[in-house]
Amino acid sequence: MSGLGVTLLDGGMGRQLARMGAPFRQPEWSALALIDAPETVQAAHQAFIVAGAEVITTNSYALVPFHIGEDRFAARGLELADLSGRLARRAAASAATHVRVAGSLPPLFGSYRPDLFEPERAPEIARILVDGLAPHVDLWLAETQSSIREVAAAAAAVAGHGKPLWISYTIEDEQPEPGMPRLRSGEPVVEAVRAALDLGAEAVLFNCSQPEAMGDAVAVAARVIGAAESPARIGVYANAFPPQSEDAAANEGLSELRADLDPDSYLGWIRRWVGLGASLVGGCCGIGPEHIARIRAALPELTA
Repeated sequence: MSGLGVTLLDGGMGRQLARMGAPFRQPEWSALALIDAPETVQAAHQAFIVAGAEVITTNSYALVPFHIGEDRFAARGLELADLSGRLARRAAASAATHVRVAGSLPPLFGSYRPDLFEPERAPEIARILVDGLAPHVDLWLAETQSSIREVAAAAAAVAGHGKPLWISYTIEDEQPEPGMPRLRSGEPVVEAVRAALDLGAEAVLFNCSQPEAMGDAVAVAARVIGAAESPARIGVYANAFPPQSEDAAANEGLSELRADLDPDSYLGWIRRWVGLGASLVGGCCGIGPEHIARIRAALPELTA
């Protein structure tokens, strides 16, 4: 584990907004609250901060044409990215403790769908997000990345901004070979971790996959990072979805949430990941402030 100890991330923004009664539907997902009720976005950030999150992530995940449409993105993409950054920064500034803001750089052409990636269009979409977020964030979080091509585009988009880059991959929920985890693109996690290090990532994380899939990925990352003698940290923030099929997209509908991942159960997974080498932990879709609060209460034992 990193000598920096365990850092607590936030949980899933979209489902928290829905629970709070914020405007929420497909295809806009969490962007709808940003558009129609931005005060609820700040309130969601604050709920995670009160629970103990030390890093909150901007509500910019759905600010792509795939979710909000080509016309709206062209007209308001920069404005909405700026707003998502300002709301997160405002929430962090009001906290009683130091809270960092991570700028979410999402999959630009749909979650879990590396086959839809358009390398020619990626720079123009990413540039709008980066330009809007840059004044407000402490670090970049390229999250739910399904392929190495996606993370390469994200790294290129933030090059020269002088802020740390964290790269977070989503992996296959049902791994075909035990001990050999793969991204949703089918690329081996071992290659993905090496690529992240080559791109200068200060942390390599895994998110928006089932808890059961994460342990092998953390173990592989620990081996690769150790062999490279890199100071990069390892992180995990799993979702509460049932297994997602290869042709699934995270935004095609509202997936049911698992009833077995209550705060105590999820803490059990956190303990395992920390034991394997993770030092950045939190939650993704369906993991709420109550889960983060339970992890926060256990931090003394996790960092012992």
